[in-house]
Amino acid sequence: MTIGPFLDEQSRRFNKRNAILKYRAEIDGLRALAVIPVILFHAGFEQFSGGFVGVDIFFVISGYLITTLLIEDIENQQFSLFDFYERRARRILPALLLVMLCCIPFAWAWLPPQAMKDFSQSLLATSSFSSNILFWLKSGYFDSANELKPLLHTWSLAVEEQYYVLFPLFLLSLWRFGKARLFWIIAALAALSLLLSEWGSRHSPTANFCLTPTRVWELFAGALTAFIVQGKGSKSSNALALSGLAAVVVSIFAFDENTPFPSLYALAPILGTVLILIYANNDTYVAKLLSTRVFVGLGLVSYSAYLWHQPILAFYRHATVEQNTVTYIVLIGVTIILAYLSWRYVEQPFRSRTRINRSRFFLLTSVAIISVCTFGIMGNASDGFAKKRNKTLFKDLAYNSSRLGYIKCPEALSKTTPTLDYCHSTSDKPNALLIGDSHADDKFYGIAKALNQYQWRLIGNPACPPIMGVNFEAANGITCTERLKKIFTYLESQKSIELVVLSFSHAYPLNSFVAADHIQSKHSPLDAVIEDIDDPLLSRVDTFYAGLERTLKFLQKLDIKTVITIDTPELTFFPVDCVTGRISCKFLEKDVLTRQLIHRAQLEKLAARYTDIRIYDPIGIFCKNKQCSILRDGHTLYRDSDHLSLYGSEYYGIDFAFWLDQQGQ
Repeated sequence: MTIGPFLDEQSRRFNKRNAILKYRAEIDGLRALAVIPVILFHAGFEQFSGGFVGVDIFFVISGYLITTLLIEDIENQQFSLFDFYERRARRILPALLLVMLCCIPFAWAWLPPQAMKDFSQSLLATSSFSSNILFWLKSGYFDSANELKPLLHTWSLAVEEQYYVLFPLFLLSLWRFGKARLFWIIAALAALSLLLSEWGSRHSPTANFCLTPTRVWELFAGALTAFIVQGKGSKSSNALALSGLAAVVVSIFAFDENTPFPSLYALAPILGTVLILIYANNDTYVAKLLSTRVFVGLGLVSYSAYLWHQPILAFYRHATVEQNTVTYIVLIGVTIILAYLSWRYVEQPFRSRTRINRSRFFLLTSVAIISVCTFGIMGNASDGFAKKRNKTLFKDLAYNSSRLGYIKCPEALSKTTPTLDYCHSTSDKPNALLIGDSHADDKFYGIAKALNQYQWRLIGNPACPPIMGVNFEAANGITCTERLKKIFTYLESQKSIELVVLSFSHAYPLNSFVAADHIQSKHSPLDAVIEDIDDPLLSRVDTFYAGLERTLKFLQKLDIKTVITIDTPELTFFPVDCVTGRISCKFLEKDVLTRQLIHRAQLEKLAARYTDIRIYDPIGIFCKNKQCSILRDGHTLYRDSDHLSLYGSEYYGIDFAFWLDQQGQ
């Protein structure tokens, strides 16, 4: 792609009506200064923590250009409301509709039902230029879930279009008062809007950020600038232009999501932009900088770049959890390429009445709008096409082992004190035991189903790992020691047991649960008391694995085949949030291995000392090519942040049975 023809197109892009404006290359450069920080901010580059102010720069530029055209047309008695709306439609709709249509197949492929429903609603809202209202009602702009919304950025287009609809009518109705009075009326309204935004930043920040009444002062700032430049012309002042540029740049790097916005803080980028528009004439340093080919080139495609960047980033985040700087740089490059193509082959042709006449323009855009809205209506009415797409995900979250029809345990286990919370069987004469805490309970269904050559019994308690010779008192109030003695006494009395599987959480010795449910719960197994009966001075970690080793020695003496399962990955998020599309369902294998590092190392030591003990590692169920997901074949493997769903249990059981067969057991 050569830049020469690209820039030469600029000189041909204005029709006769727009020729009344003197082209200022620095304004296109200013557009580049606006769009680049926005893209980098949304891509997660922390250095551009205030990159969102780029939208405010766009507002000022839009207010300036639109008002300049309106003033010229009204003064020359050439103004046509219909022509004005048509020019706005030609400028805004073609590229926007293209991006929306391109989003649909990716949304169908990657979004779960609730996220698809939200996306469908955003299609409808964007088509009616009311997405700022939708996103205000749904959430805040800086919410973490917003990075997964492909059309979140259209809120600013909604603000602009609402302004475009009303401002010409406002200007026409008050034109009779004269330009001087009109200027001060606009200034007064801008001041009121600014004060409202300052109040809103304290009392209703989401509405303040998204809605037009608290944003219109920024557009009015551009309108007032147009009155000044139209009356006195643009000026040349290196000092003032540089001051304006400095105010904008400082805002980009100094502001962040904690900055009340918009508010009085927004005066910095707004007034900075105003100073550039008024004082950055051709011979100033700022004008020369912004008029360079790179800035102008990026400025020309800035609208399309703004449209493309958020869907590209959002769908990438839905598709993968592997995120790094290099990948984001590549995605930004893809954004710029798509921006150029849509500017060259969509924006430019549709803005020219000679290339696409009025009737053809309205026909094509009407078909596109109807298509987008039809899909949006269907997606919203069907709850994100839930019946056709992943409805089973929500069923997976409703785990209920009581309905599986297991045989009750004998009185000696189930009724006498201390009570075993987990005690049920596939047969009244079991020859295989699954022993452990809730991480054994959630796997029993799958293991028993897949290994049906065995007669299974589950025994255990929540937050009670199968460790001998340890005083273990869980933070949920359960004293495990006596319960574990009861289990081992029962095991010693059963001569028919051929196989024992130990399954439990790896987090007890580390006292570092990361599972979202445990962090949220007031009854988490955190801070469990773990004391070695023989040596109370042992560290927490040493105590735990000394107890586990006693269990292995005990089973070895009984000559029972024994398997220890490495814990399934704990999730730092709630599965329901991923199923509904608020967050990604993916995570990194390296993070799991890092959290389980000590546990895995200790098990390896035990396996080296007890060669007849087998260690089963389930990580392959969840992870492939270093990336992990809780979704498999239209189901979710988890019901909460550290327990498997029924489908997950079944999937686990199949993999475990295959592995056990390979071990010759």
